[in-house]
Amino acid sequence: MKQSYFIGLDIGTTSTKAIVFTASGAVRGTGNIDYPLLVPKASWAEQDPETIFAAVVAALKQAIEQADIGQNEIGGIGFSTAMHSLIAVDAHGNPLTNSIIWADNRSAAQAERLKEEGVGHSIYLATGTPIHPMSPLPKIMWLKENQPDISQKTAKYISIKEYVIYRLFGQYVVDYSIASATGLFNLRKLDWDDDALQVAGITKQHLSEPVPTTHILRGMKVRYAEEIGLDPDTPFVVGASDGVLANLGIGAIDNGQVAITIGTSGAVRTVVPEPITDPKGRTFCYLLTENHWVIGGPSNNGGIMLRWFRDEFSWPEVEKAKQLGVDPYDVMIQAAEHVRPGADGLLFLPFLSGERAPYWNAQARGSFFGIGLHHKREHFIRAVLEGILFSVYSIGIALRDLAGGAKEIRASGGFARSKEWRQIMSDMFGYEVLIPESHESSSFGAALLAMHALGALDNLHDVKKMIHISHRHEPDLERSSMYLELFYIYERVYYNLLEEYKLIAKFQKQLNN
Repeated sequence: MKQSYFIGLDIGTTSTKAIVFTASGAVRGTGNIDYPLLVPKASWAEQDPETIFAAVVAALKQAIEQADIGQNEIGGIGFSTAMHSLIAVDAHGNPLTNSIIWADNRSAAQAERLKEEGVGHSIYLATGTPIHPMSPLPKIMWLKENQPDISQKTAKYISIKEYVIYRLFGQYVVDYSIASATGLFNLRKLDWDDDALQVAGITKQHLSEPVPTTHILRGMKVRYAEEIGLDPDTPFVVGASDGVLANLGIGAIDNGQVAITIGTSGAVRTVVPEPITDPKGRTFCYLLTENHWVIGGPSNNGGIMLRWFRDEFSWPEVEKAKQLGVDPYDVMIQAAEHVRPGADGLLFLPFLSGERAPYWNAQARGSFFGIGLHHKREHFIRAVLEGILFSVYSIGIALRDLAGGAKEIRASGGFARSKEWRQIMSDMFGYEVLIPESHESSSFGAALLAMHALGALDNLHDVKKMIHISHRHEPDLERSSMYLELFYIYERVYYNLLEEYKLIAKFQKQLNN
């Protein structure tokens, strides 16, 4: 192809990133625009759709300017977005709500009702989306029950990606991947699920047209093309969700390859050739392409747990970091390195905002267990690091049951910058952990899928030739055995506290009302 560059556009929870890649995968330019999270009420989590759309335009413009490339050199742009967002729009495409994001728990009662009535499990088996407040299905139910005036005006229920595409192209389309994370999309029919629609109280007309992840959009509105610095006919590939694209972006798309991402939240994923759902309901199943299905689970409790501990309890490390001119996290992790693996018997259950996989329990709450007089602040820091990894390890066990054991772990996200944290992961899982050179796996995955859709990459499995491994960690098997023993205690603590979680969640809700 004459064009040499492809852009991965990743619309995330905290920012939108646009990264210009060469056809061989090298980064040429980057744009990154942050935006706030809105919390108008306890357990709510929203974002302003127009703020995010403006960030998309600005990030693309910034990346293209930094790359210093001409319009005719851009081969295509691929979309990646966070899953589970929901926006109600009227007949003119105007938002009636903010974007209600994955972290929003307002529909906990609707999700619990679906589980109690028994219909939830059958919907999960058909759609691959666990019944949980993150899902657009219970969110729509909440809107219809609590804000009927908005529901009556709603012409479409869409995600943030669909909103951006509508603004740019005037079309309502949704890729199979984002659709497969709604709880409304039948994995085997590749169309909206009749039973789920009936439960939600909506019809197909309330939703966008589902299209393959390789679907190509052309004819961007001229005013936005001019503002960004693009030819209006530049092809956009509708792309997929950030989770499945992260697997592609780090080359974890073969049997036995497990991808673990720990950023603000966490996730464990592996690729299978056909849709698989879990009889126990522990995992999700989302589409990458019709021949690549990603099964796994997300955790609410990734790096945000370490940030919480830094902000609330680690002022000595923060002050030391200021004096040394370094990152406070580096000082915290250095302190944890002096503590023996297992934090001398201190466990952290990191459920400060409930938990998704494998428990799907919005009422779970965090706790430190096993505290003794011998424990110091550095023990608590190490327990937080290990507790975050215990949460993803529990998802890994569910994946092993469904798809067999792992052969290799490829890890990415902010945690991957820490040598100590990477080694803890290898020790805990008992497998070699590989760290790809680039941490921008979702953006790269979006660009790679665009290359594939536009004919610049024949086979998705060829991506591994474009991915360089920067670090490898071999497990210490004695530590693996010790972590397994601690994990059994971790799980016992969780299950023994199930009734107490309900009681304390109810008490906290009463305080916030």
